[in-house]
Amino acid sequence: MRANWLSFLFRFDFILNQSNMSKKKIALIAIAIVALLFLAYNYFSPSAEDSIYLTSKVKKGNFKSEVVTSGEAQSTSLKKITGPPNLRKFRLREIKIQDLVAEGSIVKKGDYVGKLDPSGVNELILDARLNLEAEVSKFTQQQLDTTLSLKQERNALKDLRFNMEETKLELKQSIYEPPATIKKLENQLNKLERDVREKQENYKIKKRQANAKMVEVGTRVSKIRKELDNLLNLLESFTIYSNGSGMITYEREWNGTKKKVGSSISPWETSIATLPDLTKMESKTYANEVDIRKIKKGLPVKIGFDAFPDVELDGIVTDVANVGENKRGSDIKVFQVLIKLNETNENIRPGMTTSNRILTFERKDVLHVPLEAIFTENETTYVYKKSGFSIDKKEVKLGDANNDAVIIEAGLSEEDEVYLNKPEGLEKTEIAKLN
Repeated sequence: MRANWLSFLFRFDFILNQSNMSKKKIALIAIAIVALLFLAYNYFSPSAEDSIYLTSKVKKGNFKSEVVTSGEAQSTSLKKITGPPNLRKFRLREIKIQDLVAEGSIVKKGDYVGKLDPSGVNELILDARLNLEAEVSKFTQQQLDTTLSLKQERNALKDLRFNMEETKLELKQSIYEPPATIKKLENQLNKLERDVREKQENYKIKKRQANAKMVEVGTRVSKIRKELDNLLNLLESFTIYSNGSGMITYEREWNGTKKKVGSSISPWETSIATLPDLTKMESKTYANEVDIRKIKKGLPVKIGFDAFPDVELDGIVTDVANVGENKRGSDIKVFQVLIKLNETNENIRPGMTTSNRILTFERKDVLHVPLEAIFTENETTYVYKKSGFSIDKKEVKLGDANNDAVIIEAGLSEEDEVYLNKPEGLEKTEIAKLN
């Protein structure tokens, strides 16, 4: 650049030599002025060779601070589609999902949703049928034994009564027999009458015993038959139908993964899918430890959707977690934030990725500069302000900041020009303090 200036001066001097003296004096004065301006520019400008300095003007206007997070759309009101509720009763623990309709399918009440693996129930049904056959066989055997035993008792009682009738007849015909013979027959008749009474009592007792045994065996048969019926009903409930109308969304496991074919349900959590209410939606998102301090309930949010770039809905922060949790696969702590959608859109579905711009604060008509323009020295914040051909180090008072800029509360005016990187050679320049 200096070479260009010297070339210009030589050419100018050559022209002057060709002109008269009066013009030469005027030209010399002009050359001197230009040379002085050139020297002043080089003296007050940064001295580094080939240095590039970026500047920015102080702007005045509305200032926003936003926390931008990525989240997932979900419904705040939903029906759960569950498997059989009584799995614990049958000691069934982990049951795999054998079939499941595609997520996003539109179903009506009573439509087929999925099916659970019936192998565990089929084993219980087989065992119950074998047990039932064994108990029915015992019941039949007990019935036959009871019939035979009571029949023998009734026959013995009939024999005693027959002997008693014969003895009575013989006693009646022995009026002409010696008294000893008559007495013997009387004693024999008394004994037979006593035996008949005892036999009748024994028969009643044995009959009650037989009835009790039949009831016991019959109860076991009824119990196993009822258990078998319950297992058959349970098997039917392994085919799952919708309990309402809506769009199927898969239920999530404890670790956040979605249940699908091959996943398992437990007796304590039998849900396999949900029917969300699409008119009541929210975005579940997470904020880091720095941003969570800025987020509070009630803050307005602009919610975008990756699947529909043209859709942007208004929302509001409804819940901010007080306790952080580890981000999956990392030691970074994050805090859950729930954002309610104030509007609905027919294209929005649960599970869609959302982009949430949470407005933490807004100031109107304030001065602000890029964060790169702010420097610090001995706890004093300052800027490099362009002032004509010179550069001033000037203290500034800062206000709130966002990710890109900071509010200037004192020290600068609108349209002032500040440097975004440090000019060289001004390290020892004194900072102009605020009044």
